[in-house]
Amino acid sequence: MSPRTTGTSSGQAPGRVGGKRQRTPPPPLDSAALDALALTYVARFATSSGRLADYLRRKLRERGWAEGSPPDVAAVVARMAERRYVDDAAYAAAKGDGLRRRGYGARRIDETLNHDGIAEPLRAAARGSETERRHAVLAFARRKRFWPYSAERCLDPAMRRKHLAAYLRAGHGLDHVRRVMDARDLSDLEEWADEYAEDALE
Repeated sequence: MSPRTTGTSSGQAPGRVGGKRQRTPPPPLDSAALDALALTYVARFATSSGRLADYLRRKLRERGWAEGSPPDVAAVVARMAERRYVDDAAYAAAKGDGLRRRGYGARRIDETLNHDGIAEPLRAAARGSETERRHAVLAFARRKRFWPYSAERCLDPAMRRKHLAAYLRAGHGLDHVRRVMDARDLSDLEEWADEYAEDALE
């Protein structure tokens, strides 16, 4: 008596190809599912309106749309903002602070926030004050162990050009970079960095 077989004629279980189980593709999105995706995303990530909109549009491209009228991504994002699940001002301020602490300059902050869909007035505020920008360039020098955080000043022209290029890629202004590279010592730079700090308290 021949052995009993089930499934396809090849002996594989249904839903398998080449011995691997195939995943059932998710159904197309509808309004409720789009809202649910947005809520899940903002619950997991600190995000901006622009980033949330990009995420929802990507999911629509991947899964398609089940309803007759076009999906209104802007309305979904607006609802998240009304509920304060998305706050572009708070996002921009936090992102700017975080990038400055890591040693990035105003131009890099602006480029990052522009990519995240943040409007210009909020980007301008997030670029920081003069004092904050000066401390950011010092943070970059400290992280990279450039002068004055190195054992001695870099005098080799080729190496100085590399340091200059690194500062500029990080988004710092040329005037700040030259001030740091040509500083007498660390105490000189710390005094320079806090030159306007008292003005901000007035």
